[in-house]
Amino acid sequence: MTTSSLSLTQRRIVWGVRILLALAFGTAGGAKLAGAPQMIQVFDAIGVGQWLRYLTGAIEVAGVLLLLAPSAGFFGGLLLSATMIGGVATHLVVIGGSPVPAMVLGLLSAFVAWRLKPISQSSEAH
Repeated sequence: MTTSSLSLTQRRIVWGVRILLALAFGTAGGAKLAGAPQMIQVFDAIGVGQWLRYLTGAIEVAGVLLLLAPSAGFFGGLLLSATMIGGVATHLVVIGGSPVPAMVLGLLSAFVAWRLKPISQSSEAH
């Protein structure tokens, strides 16, 4: 299913979710890259070093850019949903706390990827 095969209402919903995700991940990624004290503490608790904070922040910002590019939204949704799988696992296995925010963001990201999934050329012919 491509964006053009969605109704106007469906396109508006997908764009609304994309914008919501861009705000959430832009804020979180920016905080990680800027070295917000809370982010430093979280990644200290993970215990593998601050390089993971920088990497995660960069992935989140890249995901936002992909989400907002009309032709790359699928890839942004996919990248951010994969990132949130790691976030949920980290909460469940390493640092504790509620994995629900990461789950919600992951599911919304997966929704965007699903709605913007490219159709192969052979599928369109059938």
